[in-house]
Amino acid sequence: MFEWLKVFQDPNVQWILFGCMLLGVSSGVIGSFAYLRKQALMGDALSHAALPGVCIAFMLSGSKSIFFFLIGAAAAGIVATFGIGFITRNTRIKQDSALAIVLSTFFGLGIVLLTQIQHSGNGNQSGLDKFLFGQAATMMLSDVIIIAVISIVLISICALLFKEFKLLSFDPGFARGIGYPVAFLDQLIMFLIVVAVVVGIQAVGVVLMAALLITPAVTARYWTEKLGLMVVLSGLFGAISGLVGTFISAHGRNLPTGPLIVLVATAIFVITVIAAPRRGVLSKMMLRASVRKQVRQEQTMLQSDRREKAL
Repeated sequence: MFEWLKVFQDPNVQWILFGCMLLGVSSGVIGSFAYLRKQALMGDALSHAALPGVCIAFMLSGSKSIFFFLIGAAAAGIVATFGIGFITRNTRIKQDSALAIVLSTFFGLGIVLLTQIQHSGNGNQSGLDKFLFGQAATMMLSDVIIIAVISIVLISICALLFKEFKLLSFDPGFARGIGYPVAFLDQLIMFLIVVAVVVGIQAVGVVLMAALLITPAVTARYWTEKLGLMVVLSGLFGAISGLVGTFISAHGRNLPTGPLIVLVATAIFVITVIAAPRRGVLSKMMLRASVRKQVRQEQTMLQSDRREKAL
């Protein structure tokens, strides 16, 4: 009966499962603030911007070390963040256009560097292209430890600065007026998004990482009006996506873990859109039907009163 549970007895599967769940939690938590601040595309831009950092780190180190990749991707993401801010502040270009410029430029540079590495004759470059779409199966215990430490740090920072992030998300003008370092907090959130993206590139890949940042947050928004509960639900939905996606991948034949995690997160979102209380499609349909029924009853009562008065 529990034959399907045997797959989790494999230590490699356990590491991947633990790492993907932690990745889902941290991405969901920090993604909530990115979504509320209407920076959903920021995760996409920063995830694509991480690719040239990974390539440059490989070219300088000559090894596929996740530690060096993290440093390279983080550096590229930070440069992209400051680039977006510089374009937005010093030109008439709006943030969405600046995001598109940075995204396309960095990703194009990453593809050029990746192609150059693949034609360099370096035998150690095999599998480097997997960082485009992720390859969770290559994660080792040391990689999972790095993911765990960074995820815990991310969640801890969000918990400690929850009040500041909340005010910055809903009313940055008021936050600036009462003395909060708005510019610093804004850059800190950007940096945390960069870190979340960097951590997830091995499991989910640079192309799909934006979905894991935003989809759980959007899903959680359907279930509650309270930010604290939304952040918790977003992390929970991210963890469930990592768990189910890893489980399906472990049972499937050569099915990629990263895309499956994103598909599971999307499936949870679709179910939420249909069945969520108050905001879901079914709930709205039931509410409309109830209102129509009430209107009919009131009209019937009014017609009855008119007939009685006429008699």
